[in-house]
Amino acid sequence: MFSKNLLWASLTVFGLSIGTASAAMPTHSSGETSEFKAIDQPLALKAGVTIGGLGLIGLELWWFLFSKSVAPTNPKQE
Repeated sequence: MFSKNLLWASLTVFGLSIGTASAAMPTHSSGETSEFKAIDQPLALKAGVTIGGLGLIGLELWWFLFSKSVAPTNPKQE
């Protein structure tokens, strides 16, 4: 079974590596048009999607790692 410290350390390293990789990506500032255009979204929508995603990630972690299932016992022992 994983320890909680190992889990949090792994998630932290993963998050930092994704953040570092996205910060190192080049941007097009020479006036070139790209295939995709940014669409501004309301801050409330961004916050709602972020909170919902984090909630689902937390639920998944709890479901697979932290929930304890109890095996049924047989009361009739012969």
